[in-house]
Amino acid sequence: MITYLLKRLLEMIPTLFGITIISFFIIQLAPGKPTDVLADLNPKMTPEARERLTKYYNLDKPIHVQYLMWLKRVAKLDFGDSFSTDRRPVWTKIKERLSITILINSLALVLIFAIAIPIGVSSAVHQYSLYDKITTMLVFIGFAIPTFWLALLLMILFGVNLHWLPVSGLKSLGYENLSVISKIWDSVSHLILPVTLEAFGGLAGISRYMRSNMLEVIRQDYITTARAKGLSERKVIYKHALRNALLPVITLLGLSIPGLIGGSVIFENIFGIPGMGQLFYQSVMMRDYPVIMGILTIGAILTLLGNMLADIGYALSDPRIRAR
Repeated sequence: MITYLLKRLLEMIPTLFGITIISFFIIQLAPGKPTDVLADLNPKMTPEARERLTKYYNLDKPIHVQYLMWLKRVAKLDFGDSFSTDRRPVWTKIKERLSITILINSLALVLIFAIAIPIGVSSAVHQYSLYDKITTMLVFIGFAIPTFWLALLLMILFGVNLHWLPVSGLKSLGYENLSVISKIWDSVSHLILPVTLEAFGGLAGISRYMRSNMLEVIRQDYITTARAKGLSERKVIYKHALRNALLPVITLLGLSIPGLIGGSVIFENIFGIPGMGQLFYQSVMMRDYPVIMGILTIGAILTLLGNMLADIGYALSDPRIRAR
């Protein structure tokens, strides 16, 4: 198992290296430069001042030279300083928001698998029943509804009309003056809509994927043999069939992380959550290359770690993988 993990870790290094190369060159293709944005914020900036800024940020150098300079800093765990007016270190800005994004994505991932797997299993066990038809219909509706549009509708319903849930931020005004229980509920209530909507898109796909895997497994000969031995249907389904049906679903754990991180850019801006997704959007608008590269690198690392966790889960479930 240790050899398998070391092998997976070594494979991550060239993958991460390739992601940074592609990301760095793509953001350079975007129209506009950081100096153009700064000039718009300061109409009195002279061409000479803009030229000095270009040299200060090393934007006058070839792209490959800029990348090598950035890579040299990252090797020392230094993402550089932001191009924005505050000139703060990139890692400091990311660190302030990273935990928020990880929390929301982790809760969404748990919610997705906690709901989608039971739905998929029960739909397969009761194939073509009324329950299966209803869940199938709801799943396809979930596929069709744009989540950002649904987010706006739920904000209007629960936030504006019913006043049940807050629609922006992570804390209410006067949070410091609340009791302990009120603080807990205030924090939870602010997370309900973002986490639910973050998980909404993944529920449909994983539940259908689980259903198809389960249908394939319960038709296998060893399931028929288990039933012929007199085992209860519950033991056949949850002890023998479910474990094998889960193997392909485990791989979706790592594949779900990029989608969740990408969704954070949308939902954090809709709900005004000060997370990494909101910072990424603001940095793109400001052409803040160091922050953009820092966030993309952190996102790539989280994605690769998620894939590795999926591989570990797959190896623990299937001994044949560990033997490779």
